[in-house]
Amino acid sequence: MTQQASANFINVGERTNVTGSARFKRLILEGDYEAALEVARQQVENGAQVIDINMDEAMLDSEAAMVRFLNLIASEPDISRVPVMIDSSKWSVIEAGLKCVQGKAIVNSISLKEGEEQFLHQAKLIRRYGAATVVMAFDEVGQADTEERKFEICQRSYKLLTEKVGFPPEDIIFDPNIFAVATGIEEHNNYAVDFINATRKIRKHLPHAHISGGLSNVSFSFRGNEPVREAMHSVFLYYAIKAGMDMAIVNAGQLAVYDDIPLELREAVEDVILNRHPEATDRLLELAPKYRGDGKEVEKETQEWRGWPVNKRLEHALVKGITDFIEEDTEAARQEAEKPLHVIEGPLMDGMNVVGDLFGEGKMFLPQVVKSARVMKRAVAYLQPYIENEKNAGSSNGKILLATVKGDVHDIGKNIVGVVLQCNNFEVIDLGVMVPCEKILQTAREQKADMIGLSGLITPSLDEMVHVAKEMQRQGFELPLLIGGATTSKAHTAVKIEQNYHGPVVYVPNASRAVGVCQKLISATARAEYAAELAVEYEKVREQHARKKPRTKPVTLEQARANDVKLDFSDYQPHKPNQLGVQEITADIATLRRYIDWTPYFLTWSLAGKYPRIFDDEVVGEEAKKLFADANAMLDRFEQSGEIQAKGVVGIFAANRFGDDIEIYADDSRSQVLTTACHLRQQTEKLDFPNYCLSDFVATKDSGIADYTGAFAVTGGIGEDELADAYKADGDDYNAIMVKAVADRLAEAFAEYLHERVRKEIWGYAAEENLSNDELIREKYQGIRPAPGYAACPEHTEKQKIWDLLDVERRIGMQLTSSYAMWPGASVSGWYFAHPQSKYFAVAQIQSDQLEDYAQRKGWDIQTAEKWLAPNLS
Repeated sequence: MTQQASANFINVGERTNVTGSARFKRLILEGDYEAALEVARQQVENGAQVIDINMDEAMLDSEAAMVRFLNLIASEPDISRVPVMIDSSKWSVIEAGLKCVQGKAIVNSISLKEGEEQFLHQAKLIRRYGAATVVMAFDEVGQADTEERKFEICQRSYKLLTEKVGFPPEDIIFDPNIFAVATGIEEHNNYAVDFINATRKIRKHLPHAHISGGLSNVSFSFRGNEPVREAMHSVFLYYAIKAGMDMAIVNAGQLAVYDDIPLELREAVEDVILNRHPEATDRLLELAPKYRGDGKEVEKETQEWRGWPVNKRLEHALVKGITDFIEEDTEAARQEAEKPLHVIEGPLMDGMNVVGDLFGEGKMFLPQVVKSARVMKRAVAYLQPYIENEKNAGSSNGKILLATVKGDVHDIGKNIVGVVLQCNNFEVIDLGVMVPCEKILQTAREQKADMIGLSGLITPSLDEMVHVAKEMQRQGFELPLLIGGATTSKAHTAVKIEQNYHGPVVYVPNASRAVGVCQKLISATARAEYAAELAVEYEKVREQHARKKPRTKPVTLEQARANDVKLDFSDYQPHKPNQLGVQEITADIATLRRYIDWTPYFLTWSLAGKYPRIFDDEVVGEEAKKLFADANAMLDRFEQSGEIQAKGVVGIFAANRFGDDIEIYADDSRSQVLTTACHLRQQTEKLDFPNYCLSDFVATKDSGIADYTGAFAVTGGIGEDELADAYKADGDDYNAIMVKAVADRLAEAFAEYLHERVRKEIWGYAAEENLSNDELIREKYQGIRPAPGYAACPEHTEKQKIWDLLDVERRIGMQLTSSYAMWPGASVSGWYFAHPQSKYFAVAQIQSDQLEDYAQRKGWDIQTAEKWLAPNLS
């Protein structure tokens, strides 16, 4: 890419996007807008000339978040000096953002896919706000793929915008769709040429309009081979910019200089991009390994390491997670060692120390570490018969007891922590899930554990952790106590747990931090120093917590109820369900895997990135590809073997709102109330939005309108525990964790699949719906399915009403624990709401008047209400 060609190119920064940046999403969900502003500031400092802002997240009030963030940006001169691109799939969010932006904004995006009327309506509003807009080459038929279709849709859009709306042509940014080439499918070979030619035609016939595109798409077929991808990007831009492309999301640091690309590679890439001959793809495929990574071919590398000394071979196998030769090499090391135990304490532990160092330095990733542990365990298993009266790794760094607390069944995170600790020569005693306090403490004494680690996912687990801390204090324990899991936090640890136990209490946010924490705690000298540091740190956290003011002003329950959602039934009549009542649902693995949202799967393994873009990530892309392949291989196996099964149950019922509750009836006569679902209402000041409560989305009892609601429970994990335990017994932690991670994805996929069936068949209020899996993941459908225990209905005991309504345990075997966690762990349950205005939201903090009101509605005393609503109390 020449200097002149790139000089006028506009780079769009996309890290202020909750769908593309895990860090930004976390900051926004936590309400840490100051840190989120730093993300925007860093983008501008790194050369972004436009920043794309997207707040499309199911558990977020997207409109409010967009408004708040844009208002904050307006007061930051070093950020607001660049234009803002308001990015959302929801028009209401875009319009809310347009009302806030100072200066000229860019809307991303509009298209003709819903017809001219909607297109013109949105364009008129964009013009009224003085903004520019991205226009996708997408119409009622679908996305444009050929040169003719690209230009046809853009020309039609251009005429509509300029002639019917009076839209300034210089404010139109066309995105004619960049698609992958060299896929092996002949019809795809001309995609780059089609884009380039369409760009040239648009610039010639549609004056003053701009051209944009998603550059990474063109090289998707070569994900994992960054040198080839960079060459493809540079060659594509070289010709596209000459044709008139002037804007795109581009990582300038990953663009090879056109003239610096080796001639052999450049010619092969140009053959592909320009589709110069039928064998272009085959030629680039043959050439690609030569330019992969550092230039070494995999086969040659394999041959080289097999000739190394045995100790180096063992280290290489551990670092790379290779089990193919481990028994052969372990036997060779045994022959050279004085004792079999010396193989473990020598080359094997040396290799695992390298793994630990690389992981600590961020040069290895969690899936690789888990694979290393598998190699180590196989080597130890081979040596075991030769070692009398010795276990595992001989002398260890220390003994750690891990347990998921009573009432909680989730253990993927705990298992990963255990593997990472074992890789750093700690002995781990894993008691599993739903472990009572007395068993934890008794085992810690009997096994002479050096520290105890508690894990939990659901909010009731927090109280159980407090109970364990109090019991450790009462029984005179001195051991360090580690706290971890999705619902835990440093603030909760400091305020609720640490003050109940005199020993060191440490919040461990993730597996990568566990090793460093345990190494500090295992030495008496280091422990005392670390404990003193923690005491000072936690005191500061408690002081900050005490001074903490609510981000928004609280209101009374009466005021909140007066600002409820006013449903409009003037042009909406609740659809009478096609099938009222309860029914069991079956779905095979082949069906469910089509509905999988893969992004959370990678997060389970601590690889951040949105699927499928994660495959292009220069840091984790290669490892993400391997994880994806392994998961799909496991799904292939499940399809054939039936080892993992999915089961579900669903019910649709007549219902009406009664205050903040929903009465659910036995039939359409509405004479018999089966149960009353109790819900909580947002209780903070809302200037432009209602104070939401889930009951708002159902017609009131006195309206005379016959409305309905639904409930469901599904699992993708029948058999997951048994299979995971079998892998563990075989020393294969990697596949033990993989089973549970895949089962979790199947459960979520089942929830998506069943919701689609409810909308189209069982309830039938959206019978004509036809959405892609990506559109399902982005919740482009009508209606919601909030889950008890989560933001919109955070009180866990409401799950029991679903279980009773649907007879869940008898029908499909799913159970609730004493803390209302679902078993199997790979399970989802929730409510169905159908009204077009229904949306997800977070109840957040409530006040004492709502606590008392809720206790009365539930028939609880105030102490019980405080227990179950503790996370939401001010």
